[in-house]
Amino acid sequence: MPPREEGKEDILGIKLYDLCGQNRDLRFSPACWRTRMALAHKGLEVETIPTLFTEIGEIEGGGQTTVPVLKDGDRVIRDSFDIALYLEETYPDLPSLFQGEGGKKTSCFIDRWSNMVVNRQLIRLCILDIYNGLDEKDKPYFRQSRETRFGMPLEEIEDRSAPRIEAFRDSFAPFREALKAQTFIGGEAPLYADYCIFGSLQWGRMVSDFTFFEENDPVCQWFECCLDLFDGLGRNAKV
Repeated sequence: MPPREEGKEDILGIKLYDLCGQNRDLRFSPACWRTRMALAHKGLEVETIPTLFTEIGEIEGGGQTTVPVLKDGDRVIRDSFDIALYLEETYPDLPSLFQGEGGKKTSCFIDRWSNMVVNRQLIRLCILDIYNGLDEKDKPYFRQSRETRFGMPLEEIEDRSAPRIEAFRDSFAPFREALKAQTFIGGEAPLYADYCIFGSLQWGRMVSDFTFFEENDPVCQWFECCLDLFDGLGRNAKV
């Protein structure tokens, strides 16, 4: 994919369709947060468009099933990792999200780990908080889809028992050990791999007051550093 012409992005603009709840200023999708951080990393201006679950199918003429959806001029890109690849290829002169092919492959692995391990555990700690923050139009969809996925009522899906919390925290053991030797996955500066995990934990932070990690945990300290990136983009999102 050829790089965009210089200045063209300023003329056409970039739009990001971003999941919201009843409070349209509160954005909570882990995948959308990955994309928001990637755009900030690149220094790109973006218009974020709050979108309910039940509005996703209407994005850009219809046919969408998930967010984020990025519209850059006349191009529409779906899926957070595909969006990151698009930004890297289209804006090569801006700060790199991957710092080479190795960083791209690492980020791909962390993206999958975040989806398949972190998100699947985290949702069981705060699914009722998510549900309670949704717009009334979204609640029937969310309840039906999640109860079908888990095979039980929402009220039974949520599990904050000590073994469940311990298992969640223990799953971060390799990441925790790595952080003892470096500030970010990318070393002294974050890469897209960091944003993959950040998006998941920011999801929990945006919807719930539950304490996912103790303050002295290296994972918590890393997350606090990520919240302060880009003039506090993540931290200032919840006031």
